[in-house]
Amino acid sequence: MDTNNFETFSVSDALEYFKKSADAIILADGKNDRYRTILKRKTIAEMLPDEGSYLELVEKLWYHFNKSDETITENYKVFIPMSGRFNGKYSKRLNIFFNHAIHIFQMTVHPIVKEEIYLIIIDELDKTECIDEKLTTKKVDTIQNTYLFSMYFDIIRDTTNSVCVTEISDETLNTRLKYSEWRKTIVNMIWKDDQELFMERTSPEYLKKNFAPGRTSSFDCLMQNLEGKYIWVKLIFSRAETKNDDDYRFVFMVQDIHENTEKLISTLKKYEDLASKDPLTSVYNRGRIETEIDNAIDKKKKTGEPISMMILDIDYFKQVNDSFGHSVGDGALVRFSEIINEYIGDYNAVLGRWGGEEFVVVFYDTNKKKITDIAEELRQKIEGEDFERIGKLTCSIGTTEVRADDETLNAFDRMDKALYEAKSSGRNNVKSL
Repeated sequence: MDTNNFETFSVSDALEYFKKSADAIILADGKNDRYRTILKRKTIAEMLPDEGSYLELVEKLWYHFNKSDETITENYKVFIPMSGRFNGKYSKRLNIFFNHAIHIFQMTVHPIVKEEIYLIIIDELDKTECIDEKLTTKKVDTIQNTYLFSMYFDIIRDTTNSVCVTEISDETLNTRLKYSEWRKTIVNMIWKDDQELFMERTSPEYLKKNFAPGRTSSFDCLMQNLEGKYIWVKLIFSRAETKNDDDYRFVFMVQDIHENTEKLISTLKKYEDLASKDPLTSVYNRGRIETEIDNAIDKKKKTGEPISMMILDIDYFKQVNDSFGHSVGDGALVRFSEIINEYIGDYNAVLGRWGGEEFVVVFYDTNKKKITDIAEELRQKIEGEDFERIGKLTCSIGTTEVRADDETLNAFDRMDKALYEAKSSGRNNVKSL
C-alpha cells in the first residue's frame, strides 16, 4: 500500500489503511441480541469483551451519565432496545469514563442486512482532535445544563425524533419511538399524584384543542431523574408555527427547576408559618386551630372515626402577671405550650393557642373515654412541673367527643361548658361533656 502516492491510491489501499487505523470493528445482531468484535485495540480492547449481549453493549456505550461511569436508573433502561435499532447509517460521539479518565470516541453504525445486522466502527479521538469540540461545548453548557430532555413529536403521525437526554449526551439519541408509546412509558417516571395531569396534558386531544400554531405552555411536576430521585421539573410544550392548521408538530422540553422550586417552597412555608403560628408560643394561632376544628368535624361526618377535643386554661394566670410581670407570664405560656406539645407527640393531635392562657387540642382516633384519660394524665403532668420563678401552676380542662351531627359552634360550646364546669368545681380538674 503506497499511501504517499495520490494518483495510485486505490480502494484496496483505503480498505487496508482503514483496517490498520480503526480502533474497533464490531458486528452486532440486534434480532438475537449478540455481538462479536472483529477488531479491537487500545482502550476499546480493555473495555469490551470479545463477544456478548448487544443490548448490554448499547447500554455500556451510551446509556450512562454523560462523561461518567454511573449508569442510569432501571426505569429509563426501557428505551435501550429502541435505541439499538437502525434504519440507516448513524454516527454518534461517545463520552465514556474508563480507567479514571474521560475517553471520547467517534462511532459509526452501518446496517448491512435487513435482519438487524450492524457493522459498528469506533475510533478514539485524542486531545488534539477533540479540543475544538470541548471549547464549543463549554460555551453552550450554561444554556443546556438546566434542560434534561428535549424532543420533537408529531401527534398526527404518532412519531418522535431528535430525542436528546442531556445527562446522557449532548447529541440526539437514535430511537424509533412512537409518541403514544413514549407517553405510556414516561408516565411511570412522573410522581404518582401528578400522573393524571401528565396524561391529560400530553394527550393528542388536549394538545389539538389547546395549542394554536406557535403557542407555548408548561406545567410543573415531580419527575424521576436518571439517578432515580424525584426532582421538580417544568414540562414545556410548544406547537410548531406553520400556516397549515393540520400540522401538529411540537417541541417538548424538560427543565430542571428543582433548586429554585425547593427555595420557593421553603419561602412559602416560612410565610405560611408566620400566618398560622402564634408568635409567642409558636403553636397554631386561633385562626389556624379554628380551621383544624372545622376539618375535624368534616372528617367525622365523612369517615365516622372517633375525634375529640380539649380546651385547657391556666388557673389564676392573672395573678402570675400581677405578681411577676408580663415577661415572666409570657415565659410561663411558652413552657406551658411546650409541655402540652411534648405530651401529645405520641398522639395524632394538633395544638393551638385559643387566646390569653387558653389552649385547644384536637385529637384524632380518640373517643370520649380516651380523651378524658389523656386530659387527666396531662393535668397531673402540668401540676408536677416547675415553672422557674413562679413555681407550680395548675390548669382546668374541658373535653368533648365530636358527634356525627355536630357543627363547629355547638361542638366548641360543649367543650367550653365542660371547661366552665371544671373551673366552677375548684379548678385543677377535668370535666367532659
